[in-house]
Amino acid sequence: MRLGRTFYFDSSHYLPDYDGKCEKHHGHTYRLDIIIEGPIADDGMVLDFGKLKEKVDRLVLTDLDHACLNDIVGNPTAENIAEWIWERLSAELPMQSVRLWEGKGKWVEKRCAL
Repeated sequence: MRLGRTFYFDSSHYLPDYDGKCEKHHGHTYRLDIIIEGPIADDGMVLDFGKLKEKVDRLVLTDLDHACLNDIVGNPTAENIAEWIWERLSAELPMQSVRLWEGKGKWVEKRCAL
């Protein structure tokens, strides 16, 4: 069974060694979709939504929300930010995918290898 939850955070960044608008320091409201997968436990849940929120808040959002992403991820492209999020969460959650939206209509996705 798959279970998902959506989160939002605001951060700024710039892309080093990039020739274009994104070379300048700017901000985004990011949407983060986390999907985990596992069996339904005796309590009838894969994982309580509140526990998922606690883990994402503690492991990801406390660092990324209202931060300059260059201080956390050396080259903060959407792809590298999604990788960083995956690495932080996969140690504690049965990750299926991380989809990171950079504003509206633009996203990257890291998925569990099949």
